[in-house]
Amino acid sequence: MTELGIGIGWRPEIADAVEELPVDWVEVVAENVCVGHLPDSLTRLRARGVTVVPHGVSLGLGGADRPDPERLAALASKAEALGAPLVTEHIAFVRAGGPLTATPRLEAGHLLPVPRTRDALDVLCENVRIAQEALPVPLALENIAALFSWPGEELSEGRFLAELVERTGVRLLIDVANLHTNHRNRGEDPARALAELPVEAIAYVHVAGGVERDGVWHDTHAHPVPAPVLDILADLAGRVAPPGVLLERDDHFPAATELAGELAAIRATVTTARRTAPRAPSTGTHSAGTVAFGPDVVGTGAGGTGAGGRLAARHGVGAAVLRSGRALAGGDPLHIGAGARVSGGPMPASRPAPPAATAAHGTPVPVPVPSGPVTVPSGPVAVLARPETGSATAAPPRAASPDAGDVVRQRLGVGQAALLSALVAGTPVPEGFDVRRIRVQSRALAAKRVSVVARIAPDLPRILGADFRPAFLAYARRRPMPGSYRRDALDFVEGLLLDGRPEHRELTRWWRERAESRPPGIAERLARAGRRVFGGR
Repeated sequence: MTELGIGIGWRPEIADAVEELPVDWVEVVAENVCVGHLPDSLTRLRARGVTVVPHGVSLGLGGADRPDPERLAALASKAEALGAPLVTEHIAFVRAGGPLTATPRLEAGHLLPVPRTRDALDVLCENVRIAQEALPVPLALENIAALFSWPGEELSEGRFLAELVERTGVRLLIDVANLHTNHRNRGEDPARALAELPVEAIAYVHVAGGVERDGVWHDTHAHPVPAPVLDILADLAGRVAPPGVLLERDDHFPAATELAGELAAIRATVTTARRTAPRAPSTGTHSAGTVAFGPDVVGTGAGGTGAGGRLAARHGVGAAVLRSGRALAGGDPLHIGAGARVSGGPMPASRPAPPAATAAHGTPVPVPVPSGPVTVPSGPVAVLARPETGSATAAPPRAASPDAGDVVRQRLGVGQAALLSALVAGTPVPEGFDVRRIRVQSRALAAKRVSVVARIAPDLPRILGADFRPAFLAYARRRPMPGSYRRDALDFVEGLLLDGRPEHRELTRWWRERAESRPPGIAERLARAGRRVFGGR
């Protein structure tokens, strides 16, 4: 197992502080770094031997579509450029719709939870295997925080993660702050989740702060780490020695002394928990801090040849095990990152290359989805019928298929598209979801769009003043997010120009410096205004 130690999330706003903090490694948001143009701070950290791990946020491995090869290639190139021992991503979906469901493509701009169902697990496992084939180093996946639950779930979080590991050999990035969030918002027991996890598959751990708003806990990464999160970290560290623990901070950055204090508290929590943890008797076949695989690994491991050997070299697990989904059991321990090298702002002026939802407070309401072929409606996205299931812990396992068929993907995709449409396009909330929580999530997504656009395009709040936030929220209510926050900022300004804002001259200048095309002229503005009046844009 690659020993990472105590680290912090590297962000440009705290780059100087990170270089002075007592950290063993850093994590960078993969989409925020460019191969060949690494920030000077990261270059200096790497020169000192500090490990840098790229952390992706846009693959959407929990989505119904197969992973985008270009996104995978970009993540792979960044892992190689940083000399990273592994890469990490999330168990989440971030977009929905498109050709699979014959509905408009929608972007969330945020990590949204996948339903813990057998269908979703089948799709996720196939997507993970595709990603593993494309990446040069091991992959670890993070559990996410959620404000709401999917109705009709068949597995607990711990069992969902355990089966994912058993079927793919993927590592886990356990975010204890997200376990706390799901305890507050969904009534899930963090201790039970940890008890069900294959803790030996943990690559590292995230720790972060949050805040309560609108009656739910928001995982903001912008507040101090609360005591309950450190308690969950202590519980985890009492079960297994985590190879690494990382502090995340993404906004409202405090002084370096406060960050140093939080790192010291994390280090002390882990040290104390390991000192007081009961020692389990050694069996000689499975040790804490390692992932052990069965005898099928023999002959297909790092010393093997062909596709199996290449997969094993990259992921520490035999290709046969990866493809068949056989469970982890016995055998010699393999180490995360074995054979891998160990070592990571504003929008540019010009474009660079509690409980589940219930019916009348009664029993959970399942999402209906048919088991046969899916007919996608041509009108508003609908949720299709699924036979009712039992409790989240009583669902019988089913044999893993070699890949998730298009019917299963389509069934999952229709449900995700219906949910995302309710969140970002104002369509009705699908049956079985907690309507109040979906509205809270919808407001949170819009607020995040405002915050990110203000950060990447700081001239816009300056130009518009106090009207920036209400103007953007009004735009967001009628325009779902496009493919990127950069495009979101450009579309927002285009709308302002079409509306004939008094800041027209400054907005036009801003547009010309950042867009490849000219801003809409008078004729185009009149045409678009007419389309809006007569029923569409």
